[in-house]
Amino acid sequence: MEHERLCDEIVTQTELLTSSIRDGDMTAPVPSCPGWNVGQLLRHLGGGQRWAEEIVRTRAAAPPPDDHFRDLSGYADENAAVVGPWLRDGAGRLAATLRQTGPDADVWTPVPGRTASFYARRFAHETLIHRADAMLALGREFTVADDVAADALDEWMELGSLPMMLDLKPEQRDLLGPGRSVHLHATDTPAEWLVDLTGDVIAWRRVHEKAAVAVRGTLTELLLLVYRRRPVGGLEVFGDAQLLDFWLERVGFG
Repeated sequence: MEHERLCDEIVTQTELLTSSIRDGDMTAPVPSCPGWNVGQLLRHLGGGQRWAEEIVRTRAAAPPPDDHFRDLSGYADENAAVVGPWLRDGAGRLAATLRQTGPDADVWTPVPGRTASFYARRFAHETLIHRADAMLALGREFTVADDVAADALDEWMELGSLPMMLDLKPEQRDLLGPGRSVHLHATDTPAEWLVDLTGDVIAWRRVHEKAAVAVRGTLTELLLLVYRRRPVGGLEVFGDAQLLDFWLERVGFG
């Protein structure tokens, strides 16, 4: 997805989120983010958006403190009428700053690249997934456009297969071995992914290819699956189901 579209999605996903929680229980627990309620989830997301905006606006060479959206103990009893506009304001500021700087501005990033484009994509999809968290917590339907869901899955694959991840999470090396591969197949749109675990690093490609285990579901179901926002149950699994479970256990982030 292009930089401008990703900036748009930061705002769009935030607006979809805030419009859906106006009459929601801000104290409802978020099962996919243990220890948080909905209000705390929103404060985490908004704090992260503001953190990213500061990095891009100041062309930061190092990350600013992030305690304000990690320690959420002070946000246990939020008011949707307060946190909703606050969240939209932060999303608008981030999108505006990203548009002004452009995708190639040199900034600190937690992964190789050092361009503002990282934050446009990361926070478009960070906002998307946390919208899913809120909808699941409140028992409401979560839908997403196919192109957004596919790009979110692509980004998840790209970040999860960075060689540095094997240093950050050495346990992921246990996934690698002969004959190990995972195929994700969307049933509602032409989209497929092959995760290759047979080499020295995790690799992936968009292709229809036989694998040790294949899982079939709608594109949204697959997105929620890899982000561990839904269980495997209810999806079609062919082949080595234990490998699928092992892979999902070891590669999760976000």
